[in-house]
Amino acid sequence: MTDTKVPERVFPRAKQDAETAKQGVTTPQTAHPSYKLAFQDMDFLLREDLRPVRFQLELLKPELILAEAKIGSTFVFYGSARIPEPEKARALLDAAPADGPARKIAEKLVEKSKYYDVARELAQKVSNFPVDESGMRHFVVCSGGGPSIMEAANRGALDVGAESIALNIVLPHEQAPNPYVTPALSMQFHYFALRKMHFLLHARALAAFPGGFGTFDELFELLTLIQTGKIKPMPILLYGRAFWERVVNFPALVEEGVISEKDLSLFTYCETAEDGWEVVRKHYADHDPTL
Repeated sequence: MTDTKVPERVFPRAKQDAETAKQGVTTPQTAHPSYKLAFQDMDFLLREDLRPVRFQLELLKPELILAEAKIGSTFVFYGSARIPEPEKARALLDAAPADGPARKIAEKLVEKSKYYDVARELAQKVSNFPVDESGMRHFVVCSGGGPSIMEAANRGALDVGAESIALNIVLPHEQAPNPYVTPALSMQFHYFALRKMHFLLHARALAAFPGGFGTFDELFELLTLIQTGKIKPMPILLYGRAFWERVVNFPALVEEGVISEKDLSLFTYCETAEDGWEVVRKHYADHDPTL
């Protein structure tokens, strides 16, 4: 028995059976949809009552991709898809009417366009964080994969030769991930809930730049999770204090009695990339003095 090699497996792999099934003979029975292998039958997989299975698949696939890429933690970037980089913002202003609402909006976008560069610089800083002793990568840039602030984050990672993640979502209007995302780490979701879950599963720091409904939705969900003790606190960086204080009156929520004073410490206002990185370093100093 010393020369006998025990086979690794005795059943064929699913991929092999799938190929065999494609090459089978054609009869009325084999041509009917009921004869398809379940995992090859798209009509079956897309049935309403298969939604729980699709939830599982959408939870599992990104986890496997990140694990195989040896990604231990992420640095998440939230922000508007409508704030262009400074040069493009100025071009929009030049093309705007001399007065009226469109002009005012263009002026506001020019004011906020500086955060494109800030997000890009912050992504450069966090992407230089070294791998740990087991080869796991940390503070890997993760964005929604879209334009503007999200693009700046992925672009900053690429600037320093680092990979970055994009968690895109299927929307009614045509879209594609920004060109700076690492293709092997670019993922698409059907369910908003699963996408938001993946944003936070590996997050160890988060930067929220000026944004709209999507940014608010994702940011306030994280604040709620930390406030209620569902997850451990992490650095939450709110970039653009003037913007956030104008659009959200956090102190008024305390005065109204609907949040406590200590909840205001869940986040930190920042303006520069160095501001944000210093907040993260201080937060984790007790855990890892090398930060």
